[in-house]
Amino acid sequence: MTLKGKTALVTGSTSGIGLGIATALAADGASIVLNGFGDAAAIEATRAGLAARHGVTVRYSPADMTKPSDIAAMIAEAEAEFGAVDILVNNAGIQHVAPIEDFPTEKWDQILAINLSSAFHTIHAALPAMKKKGWGRIINTASAHALIASPYKVAYVAAKHGIAGLTKTVALETATHGITVNAICPGYVWTPLVEKQIPDTAKARGISEEAVKRDVILAAQPTKEFVTVEEVAALALFLCGDAAKAITGAILPIDGGWTAA
Repeated sequence: MTLKGKTALVTGSTSGIGLGIATALAADGASIVLNGFGDAAAIEATRAGLAARHGVTVRYSPADMTKPSDIAAMIAEAEAEFGAVDILVNNAGIQHVAPIEDFPTEKWDQILAINLSSAFHTIHAALPAMKKKGWGRIINTASAHALIASPYKVAYVAAKHGIAGLTKTVALETATHGITVNAICPGYVWTPLVEKQIPDTAKARGISEEAVKRDVILAAQPTKEFVTVEEVAALALFLCGDAAKAITGAILPIDGGWTAA
């Protein structure tokens, strides 16, 4: 367990990619701070299960990623208990799809707040303790949309491009402090959220669910296969290890070849 004695805070980690990353880090010995929305009983079951399975301390913060004061309080609470947030994974994100002229301004503001500004606020709060320890790992969950655009996703694409710039800038500022800063850029990942969308999409388009997967969702991915949560989590875990200490400021696609086109 190479991360024993380290603490990882993963935003947006009550399900999907965030929970997968938190699980991989816990399995390697890290204490975990979960964050996200959902049913309180389900979140507690997730927290307790993760702690029991891996023998690590797991806490939960309900901090709202649109509120800088909540974010600062979450980091302060983690530091009070663990001394520092050694590994910060900025994973919280939401999506809205519409042409720009129909895109609600409040959705633009919300997506930018959660998908981009929250990462600034977490890094701003967590970095001093990382610098004091002389070690840290910051991993930003970006997207293939940090590298390439798609129509009707103006806020999401803008935010993810912003995450790429944030990642590179903080990597340069921390390069001599034992801290690495990288962005993981998944393509379409098989998550419960994606799975739930398939029947409705099939019905709306009058095609089979398999056709939705192959011809709609995976149209951009040359492998015609979903990226798995476990694959994304394994990349995050690798970036936390000593073998990755020279990797910083990297924007790393894990997208079945999408951005190679």
